Amino acid sequence: MSFSKWIGASIGWSFGGPIGAIIGLALGSVVDAMADGNGGSLLGDRQTKTQGRTTYRTQPRQRPQTQSGDFEVSLLILASVIIKADGKQDQKELDFVRQQFLNMYGKERANQAFKLFKNISNQNVSFRPVCLQIRQMMDHPSRLQLMHFLFGIAKADGAVTEDEVKQIYTIAGYLGISSRDYESIKAMFYNSSDNAYKVLEITKSATVDEIKKAYRKMAKKYHPDKVIHLGKEHQKGAEEKFRQVQAAYEQIQKERRF
Repeated sequence: MSFSKWIGASIGWSFGGPIGAIIGLALGSVVDAMADGNGGSLLGDRQTKTQGRTTYRTQPRQRPQTQSGDFEVSLLILASVIIKADGKQDQKELDFVRQQFLNMYGKERANQAFKLFKNISNQNVSFRPVCLQIRQMMDHPSRLQLMHFLFGIAKADGAVTEDEVKQIYTIAGYLGISSRDYESIKAMFYNSSDNAYKVLEITKSATVDEIKKAYRKMAKKYHPDKVIHLGKEHQKGAEEKFRQVQAAYEQIQKERRF
């Protein structure tokens, strides 16, 4: 299955709004010519045309479930922002994105996704409206998973630059990610004496009971089942967060001897 056909089947709310506009531009003329090979518009059943301009359906008040494609295109757009955060596209970061796509999607789909990613990267993306759309429509566990991936991209070249940190911090704010959640995920990509405590969202002064309680809370928050609706390909990333929570707890156990 081509990426265009796959994306037409697995995208829900992201067909509309600023994300839909970015993806439509990235797909270009292919979008207008493809709908199961019959020459229709891929986006045709999701949009209405009024007086020569495209308008998107009003989103329902109740947050719809994020589908795999919604998560994927959100990831592609935000990844393109982080790649350019320090004013250049580092090859190691690009290789990291490609490898992650390969790990998640397999070779054929990964190649298609990376082509789309490069087309998005060529656009001058205003990421604030993109983030606000994601915040409105995407569930919290999926947004946390986006943050984890963005830090992974930034760290791919061996170090997270100050510009990248600022960009991810700004994105986190627009996505409605709390400072504690932000610091927890950020700590997974740094080595310092208190990082294990930050991962569990506690301080070094926490009691043993508080540490155990924090571990149970974070294990529940980052459990892979929280993003089961995104498909197996995205659960792998969630499993990595879950392992890091376990590693942080085991490190503290060893230090505090309980």
